[in-house]
Amino acid sequence: MNGALSGLRVLDFTTTIAGPHCTRLLTDLGAEVIKIEAPDGDMMRTRPPLRNSASTSFGQLNAGKKSITLDLKSPAAVEAVCRLAAADVVVENFRPGVMRRFGLDYAALRAVKPDLVYCAISGYGQTGPSAELPAYAPVIHAASGYDLAHMAYQGEARRPDYCGIYIADVLTGTYAFGAIVAALHQRQATGEGQMIDVSMLESMLTLTLSEIQNAQFAVAPPGRPIFGPVATKDGYINLSIASERTFQNLAAASGHPHWLTDPRFAEYTKRRANWGELIDELERWSMQLTTAEVQAVFDRGGVPSSPYRTVKEAMADPQIAHRGAFTEVEDAGGRFLAINPPFHMTAAQPAARPFVARLGEHTGELLAEVGYTPAEIATLTGR
Repeated sequence: MNGALSGLRVLDFTTTIAGPHCTRLLTDLGAEVIKIEAPDGDMMRTRPPLRNSASTSFGQLNAGKKSITLDLKSPAAVEAVCRLAAADVVVENFRPGVMRRFGLDYAALRAVKPDLVYCAISGYGQTGPSAELPAYAPVIHAASGYDLAHMAYQGEARRPDYCGIYIADVLTGTYAFGAIVAALHQRQATGEGQMIDVSMLESMLTLTLSEIQNAQFAVAPPGRPIFGPVATKDGYINLSIASERTFQNLAAASGHPHWLTDPRFAEYTKRRANWGELIDELERWSMQLTTAEVQAVFDRGGVPSSPYRTVKEAMADPQIAHRGAFTEVEDAGGRFLAINPPFHMTAAQPAARPFVARLGEHTGELLAEVGYTPAEIATLTGR
């Protein structure tokens, strides 16, 4: 595989989702990523779906990485990490202060590798009044204002939504990936490494662009959102009208050309204020048709829209197949699909690697590479 980051070595101390997502992106671009796990492994190894004790949830986040097991509470294990630390990048997502207590923080490892790029991912950042608070994605969704901002668009006061999709983890891991690549580019110019401090809280705030501005100024409360569900005979379709052209297309496609001169809808500000009335009129038409029929009309008319689909349905989309969006990966339980990076490159092939390492599979190989004898490896690993 032609990798944009081939030749790069990464020490990966991360667990769960945010950090492993970051380092899998590095793996997908060709970096050699060494996942350093506790002897009992990353907790994600036990998460369903499980087949033959192998987790596809773990596998999709860690495909292509090497695995080494070390008990970082042991001085001998810390010494082994220092030998391995002639790497290009270190990524960790412990709570601030943990790596310092291990003797593996940026200051310690920079002494071993002065041009090291060291990325620390945490809930609130490495310093400050909240730095040491525990944080998982759902907590950050609440703390960032995202949950209540999203709820405000639903048009009713209710209990905040439950969380099952960990947006903060994936988003923060992606920002960390971008920051690491930027730091590597800067290192080419300066010869110097650096510490990167990535905050989940600030990552989530970047999703609330309009809300950040609205929080600073007096803005009328939003009316009925102009992006959302339209009822059909057998369900709903998402409609998103964001320009005059798409509004014109909607009016023509749905058989409402008079909307273009109707004083309630002709101008954007009036249309926004009366959007509920427009949707009521639209639904008198759309509820006579199935979702598939409405979608066909909208597609022909250039109206931005989509049926509400399950993930399984989205995975079966011919466009996804055309893009080669998934790689078949194999672990101890068999084969499964893992999503590739959502970008293509003309001079590289970013994609998941088709294997998942067993816990500690590469321990002996990697320790031997940095000078440990078989007897020393056995003593260090207790095997």
